Amino acid sequence: MSTATAERAGFFTRTKRFLREVISELRKVTWPTKQQVVTYTGVVIVFVTIMALLVQALDLGFTRLVLAVFG
Repeated sequence: MSTATAERAGFFTRTKRFLREVISELRKVTWPTKQQVVTYTGVVIVFVTIMALLVQALDLGFTRLVLAVFG
């Protein structure tokens, strides 16, 4: 479809073509297995928990430092 033809195509025609292309591309995706999703989810939860604890520890440390300095 040339550019001029694509510009003349109606909204619904362009939308239908877009959705067909999206579905076509999604069929090419290599989807993770259930076990991989569970593993990756666990890794993310552990990492986020560790980072939250680190930020909390830094916050507590800086709070005590500011209170010690400015009283």
